[in-house]
Amino acid sequence: MTGIEIEITADLVRGLLQEQHPDLAGLAVREVTGGWDNQQWRLGGELAVRMPRTERAPELQRKERRWLPVLAPRLPLPVPNPVRAGEPSVRFPKPWTIMTWVPGEPLDRTSISRGDHAAGALADFLRALHVAAPADAPAGSDRGGHPGLHTEGFDHFFHAVVPEDVADEVRAVWEDAVAAPGWEGPPVWVHGDLHPANVVVSDGTLSGVIDFGDLFAGDPAWDLAAAWVVLPGGAASRFFDAYERADGATIRRARGLAALKSLFLMLMGRNGDRGLPGGKPAWGPAGRAALDRVLRTGVL
Repeated sequence: MTGIEIEITADLVRGLLQEQHPDLAGLAVREVTGGWDNQQWRLGGELAVRMPRTERAPELQRKERRWLPVLAPRLPLPVPNPVRAGEPSVRFPKPWTIMTWVPGEPLDRTSISRGDHAAGALADFLRALHVAAPADAPAGSDRGGHPGLHTEGFDHFFHAVVPEDVADEVRAVWEDAVAAPGWEGPPVWVHGDLHPANVVVSDGTLSGVIDFGDLFAGDPAWDLAAAWVVLPGGAASRFFDAYERADGATIRRARGLAALKSLFLMLMGRNGDRGLPGGKPAWGPAGRAALDRVLRTGVL
């Protein structure tokens, strides 16, 4: 593909459908707000078209196409499942995917009011996901290792956005995670990117998980950080009781990673407030709320 960026419009999506999947071309197409690597379009009532808009997006879509059909049947919450493949063409020179639509509102646009129920739902979901991955499962790229391997990233976020009045506490949480023993079990399936924009809510509770582009095999602590990043205050203990499998070292790593993710959300929120590319204004308050939850909850 050339360096010229192609504008993704409803007309382009309709044209691609007419070209490659004409039986679906009559369904209504409307843009979905949000997305990072992919721009998403509703297709009728039950489907969505995922259009790549970053250089890494096609590979993430290929990963979802390969592994979501394997994982989805055993997961207790709805997840997007690929149903059709879109191939590169003269009209659009990247692969694209038609997937099932997961109903609900992303958490970065709403809130969870039934915290205990959501904690149980997330624990059930992650228990089902966190099973030993096969030898050909994808490895993590910029995530997945012990927190000690990610100190450079933490320091970047820390110096960029950490509130001065809690800086020492945040640093202590991270250093405790770095000091914690590493994961000693087999690599398990890990969603890898659980934050408010990647979970959906209905009736005040967690009702689906989306965007598996960062799926990898590794340390489950990267997902367990969602106890603070996704769930409301006071729900972390309920979550870990229901999850059952996390020992003290894993919880320490997860809490440090939750601090890391919170700072990242805060930075993306600040960028959004400044109108910078890639900024997400709604993520700033979500990140600060998550950081406050991390600091209010000691090692369980």
